Amino acid sequence: MEDFGVYAVFGVNGPPQRLLSAEGSCSVCAAVPPNVRQVVLFSSGPWEQRICVNAELNDVDRFPITIGKLTPYNKCLSWEQWEEETWTDGVTLSITLEGGNLVKAGWSEPELLSVKEYTPKEIVAPLAPPQLNGKRKRVSVEDSDGSKMTTGGEEENLCPNGTAEKTTPVRKARGQTKGVQKLFSAGADATKIKGTANGAGEAQGIVGRTPPQSSAKTKSRQAKTPTHNALLVSPSGRWGQTLCPIDAQTAILIGGQGSRMQFCKDPMWKLCTEDMSWFAAETLAEGPTPEARIGHTAVYDPDSRRIFVFGGSKNRKWFNDVHILDTQSWKWTMVEAQGKVPNLAYHSCSMFRGELFVLGGVFPRPNPDPDGCSDSLYIFDPHLSIWYQPIVTGDTPTPRSGHSACVMQERKIYVFGGWDTPVCYNDMYMLDLGLMEFSAVKTTGKAPSPRSWHGSAVLSDTKFLIHGGYNGNNALSDAFIFDIDTHNWTEVTLPQLSVPRAGHAIITMDTANPRRFCGGEEGAFRKTLLVFGGGDNEGNFYSDLTTVGVADLLAAISRE
Repeated sequence: MEDFGVYAVFGVNGPPQRLLSAEGSCSVCAAVPPNVRQVVLFSSGPWEQRICVNAELNDVDRFPITIGKLTPYNKCLSWEQWEEETWTDGVTLSITLEGGNLVKAGWSEPELLSVKEYTPKEIVAPLAPPQLNGKRKRVSVEDSDGSKMTTGGEEENLCPNGTAEKTTPVRKARGQTKGVQKLFSAGADATKIKGTANGAGEAQGIVGRTPPQSSAKTKSRQAKTPTHNALLVSPSGRWGQTLCPIDAQTAILIGGQGSRMQFCKDPMWKLCTEDMSWFAAETLAEGPTPEARIGHTAVYDPDSRRIFVFGGSKNRKWFNDVHILDTQSWKWTMVEAQGKVPNLAYHSCSMFRGELFVLGGVFPRPNPDPDGCSDSLYIFDPHLSIWYQPIVTGDTPTPRSGHSACVMQERKIYVFGGWDTPVCYNDMYMLDLGLMEFSAVKTTGKAPSPRSWHGSAVLSDTKFLIHGGYNGNNALSDAFIFDIDTHNWTEVTLPQLSVPRAGHAIITMDTANPRRFCGGEEGAFRKTLLVFGGGDNEGNFYSDLTTVGVADLLAAISRE
């Protein structure tokens, strides 16, 4: 039987080289040869009791460029320089094996292995990175804290767009100066807040460490962290993730991006709402897991008991794949969809009668045109695995991204806010799902200010919540409830929702223990609002989980 091993291929012509073997060390670091711009990592042989292989590409200063994980169900990873914007000479590949019969007596700096350089018999001139896919030459610029970062030579309208940072969610508003710190800047403090399952904060409806209440900017440089981390007991700080409830006891967290624009090493978690505890879930499910991403959507279909993950982006890469997680068999499948398949990120996705309704978002356009926002509506039919565009009438929303969409009374979708540079919106549109007709909603009361990447959640048959978001300069902390019967906005103030954050996840779900919140009648207090993660535009990324009784939110309307 073939022995277990982990191999790497450096460059398009390089031979496979074994980095880990069944009898060797379980932590290895290898220098990537100069001028190599492609790395493939794969496993061979039986995994047996081994759990996973954590992999990192690190720059010369040992900061991670990108991360990945080999598992018994995902046995190959590949990276290319023109997808990883911070790839420079001096890159190292670090891999660590978890599980199995290898014994590790405490972690130490792994031995740096030399990599054999391969010279093909027929010398072929390598393709220059700027010629591939129309990518541009990278230049080094200084961020607001003086640290250097790598970026493209021309501006591209990524979502968000208008800045030199290609992988950070930033939009530059008109009149914004170079000195303004950008949303989720790589230069700010990158301390990750680790949540706990229990603690003093839980009694106040907050599980895990709460973000700072003050808005003082953090100017300290990021501390370098070792490339090997202790086992996490809760998700790392992040933004751009999804949190998807599947029953009264369980919600699934997928994806996200944390400090220094790094995609999370722990992309999938299961939340148990009985005690608000987290469980790492990446290795629980079989099949091809979704690649690391942000700006994707995840919706749950209670009829088929499946989660549908669609789209998103990773640096300059847009996704159009549909991944389905069967929560009964815990198996991932990737759909080979037919029809007009959209490439989108920062869109909205709603489930209606077993189909996905995808609106807006950012899509890539061929150079030299910048990437733009969409105003199109796409529908995905899981039964036929086909995308199609329905005929819609009425007053359709303008192109936008980072907006929200709430399905109300199983027949209407309310669309709020979003961004299309340089305009940030606070308008409202309603899609009648019976007539397939859009209409602009005229509202009364104090409406939320223009924003994108806010959180939204349905509270009742007639009311939904808008919280936080990003207005082009600052993360917001206010909360508003909209009544679809009266078309009235009401601002509500609760201490649990007072922290500025954008790119966070908000859901409502029926918790298993209604007495957890404020006592009272059982039926009135079963529904709970959960808020996870996000960033504050000061370089902080949160991993706290905040819980609020929906009855408390609805009661706050009468107090305003």
